[in-house]
Amino acid sequence: MIGVCNHYDGELPLLISVPHDGVHIPVDISARMTQAGLAVPDTDWHVAELYDFARDLGASLLIANYSRYVVDLNRSASDDVLYPGQVATGLCPEQTFAGDGIYVEGGVSDEERSERVEQYWRPYHEQLAAMLQAKREKHGYALLWDAHSIPSVVPRLFDGELPELNIGTNNGSSCDAARQSKVIAAAEAGPFSVAVNGRFKGGYITRHYGDPDSEIHAIQLEIAQRAYMDEASTVFDAGKAARLRETLRLMLSAFSDR
Repeated sequence: MIGVCNHYDGELPLLISVPHDGVHIPVDISARMTQAGLAVPDTDWHVAELYDFARDLGASLLIANYSRYVVDLNRSASDDVLYPGQVATGLCPEQTFAGDGIYVEGGVSDEERSERVEQYWRPYHEQLAAMLQAKREKHGYALLWDAHSIPSVVPRLFDGELPELNIGTNNGSSCDAARQSKVIAAAEAGPFSVAVNGRFKGGYITRHYGDPDSEIHAIQLEIAQRAYMDEASTVFDAGKAARLRETLRLMLSAFSDR
């Protein structure tokens, strides 16, 4: 059986969480899925590869192996609504971002949802919490960077084309103001369009773990996929990625600056 996640421990107080890069789906689930669901179109394609350079900076990484269609690690176990009044993609999604059905018939029962939480959701969050705690004990503080990407245009979720770099701190509550300002300045110094607490303010991971008063600072970065890959084919673009990594390196360094 594939493990729920992989992790790498670095020396910095910085942990990069990658909850939506996984594509694995257990056979008992995939057997009930439509072709649209099996294509896992809402994957945060290549995000772990994009951030692989952060190991050399001394950052730690936590990378999910299972698809968000199994369980969305960036939603609460109770599936609370993150953005009231907007389309909710759900803890165990039954539709793709485009609105296509993920299951041939039926969906995910309450019992199955609870089983998935215990088997796939909880182990990831236990590992995440343990890594943050270890960093806070060692350094006196911990830094959490929740790494995501999404197609540039998803009409069902937002209007128009998404800016390339979307920084979320739950309106400033998950990260201290000085650290957030440094990250924004680093982002704006690059060649990419930037939004702060716009359509993406940070999901469950950022909102739940970010607690500046307890010396845990959290930021979510949602990257429009055109910045590092070909969106039509989902193929990683090494040239685009190299340019983006220059800005990501500056943003991570700004976030880590004591």
